[in-house]
Amino acid sequence: MAFLAPLAVTAIITVLAYATPSYLYFSRFLSLAPAFAASVWPVVGTVAIGVLAAAIDVVIAVTTGQPSESRTHLFTLAVIAGATAAAAYASHVRQEREQTLADIRSVAETTQKVLLRPMPHSLGRLDVEVLYLAAAVQARVGGDFYEALKTTHGVRLIIGDVRGKGLPAVGTASAIVGCFREAAYDEPDLARLARRLDLSMSRYAALLPGDRTEYFATALLAEIPDDGSAAQIVNCGHPPPLLFRAGAVREVTPTAPSPPINMGVLLGEDYRIDTVPFADEDQLLLYTDGVTETRDHTGAFFPLVGHAGQWDTDSPSRLLEQLHRDLVHYSRGRLEDDIAAIAVRAAATTASVRA
Repeated sequence: MAFLAPLAVTAIITVLAYATPSYLYFSRFLSLAPAFAASVWPVVGTVAIGVLAAAIDVVIAVTTGQPSESRTHLFTLAVIAGATAAAAYASHVRQEREQTLADIRSVAETTQKVLLRPMPHSLGRLDVEVLYLAAAVQARVGGDFYEALKTTHGVRLIIGDVRGKGLPAVGTASAIVGCFREAAYDEPDLARLARRLDLSMSRYAALLPGDRTEYFATALLAEIPDDGSAAQIVNCGHPPPLLFRAGAVREVTPTAPSPPINMGVLLGEDYRIDTVPFADEDQLLLYTDGVTETRDHTGAFFPLVGHAGQWDTDSPSRLLEQLHRDLVHYSRGRLEDDIAAIAVRAAATTASVRA
C-alpha cells in the first residue's frame, strides 16, 4: 500500500482540483506527490511522479483556469519543480542508507552463522533446541553465546554472557566460543576445560586496550555422557540451570562458586564440578541472565522457577516456546537484554544407544 501512496495522492488531489472552485487552487497540493514518492520510490520514479504532477497542473490550468490565474499556476509549477528536486535528493540519500543497512545486516548474519551456528536437533541421546533473542533486533547478534558438541566424553555444552555490549562483546564471545570448539574435544574434564577457556580469554584480553580484567564472561559448562544417567556441570558465575525431572523443577545451584572466564587470576582457578542426576525423560534448561532479568511494568524480575513449574515438558522445543511466550507476555513485548537458552532432553536409553 505504501508503494502506491504517491499515485493515490496524485489522483485524490486531481479529483479535488476539478470538483472544487478554481479559486481554491487544490492543484498546489500536487507537490505532495514527489514528497511521498521519496520515501518509497527510487530517484527515477520520484522524478517521474513530479513530472506527472506538473503535467496535471498544466492540464488543470488549460481546462479550468482563467487568464488572471496564469501566474498562480506558474508559481504552482515552480513549487512542484522545487519539491521534486528535493524529493529526488531525499530518495537518493534513502537508497544509500538502505544499502548501508543491508550491508550491515549481511555482516551481522554472517557473524551470527559463525558465532551462533545452527545447532543439530539431536546429539547422542539428547534432543537439543536453542532460543536466541537479541535485544537490538537489527543487530541479530549480541554478547550472549552458546555451543554444543558431540565429543568422546559425551555431549559438551556451553552457554555464557559477555560483560558489555556491542562489537567488543561480540569479539569476546567469539574468542570464547572458538576456544571451546577446539578444547572441548581434548580436555579430559570440565574443570580443565574451564581453565583452558580462562587462559585463552586472558591471552585475548591482553591484546585489547584497557584493563584486561574488564573483558570477562559468565559461563556454564555441562557434560552429559552417552553411557550414564548423570550430568556434570561447572558454573562460572552464571545463573543456575533448571532441571526438570518427574514433573518437578529445581535450580541446580553450585556447591561452590567458580570464577567467571578471565577472572581466574583474581579469584583463583578452583573450578568445582557438580554432578546431577540426568536420566531418560529429564530435561535441562540452560539460559543467560537476560531471562531472569526481564522486568514487568512494575520493575519486578521474571520469576523463572514459578513459571517453569507450569510448563509442558514433553520436548525441548515446547519448553522454549513456553519460555519465549511467558517472557514476551511478562515484559509486554519489551525485552531489553539479549536472551539465549538451550534445552536438552535425554530421549534415549543407554541400551538403545548401544544398540
